[in-house]
Amino acid sequence: MFRIVFFQPEIPPNTGNAIRLAANTGCELHLVEPLGFSLSASHLRRAGLDYHDLAEVRVHPDLTAAWRALLPATVYAFTTGARRRYTEVAYAPGDVLLFGPESVGLPGEVQHAAEVTDRLCLPMLPTSRSLNLANSAAIAVYEAWRQHDFPGVGRSR
Repeated sequence: MFRIVFFQPEIPPNTGNAIRLAANTGCELHLVEPLGFSLSASHLRRAGLDYHDLAEVRVHPDLTAAWRALLPATVYAFTTGARRRYTEVAYAPGDVLLFGPESVGLPGEVQHAAEVTDRLCLPMLPTSRSLNLANSAAIAVYEAWRQHDFPGVGRSR
């Protein structure tokens, strides 16, 4: 399946929702420290930590450690500054979907790191600044999963 990476996430409910997303789609969730919260925070628990046992969640002390765990892989960095849309690529199982912190997005040095294969955006109206982190991850994961006809899910759903 696909691997979601939150680089230095700041808001507990977004990560909680991403844990729920991972549990419901079979994705792995990788969190790169520093985190803006404790994984035991009540906000995180309300938003999805009760799904923690159903999801594969890994915490990495820094991006270098995350790259060691994730590579080799195709890495898509999601950023509002990208010109290529998230629907314009063919995703493969094992691909990494990389998202930045809520307040500032992915720093330029992360977006342009040698490990990043491509930068992608989610289309928005020009008057909008950004989408919610957990929502952005869900949009990307479901597009990647859809391209493979939702393996692991029966037709009844």
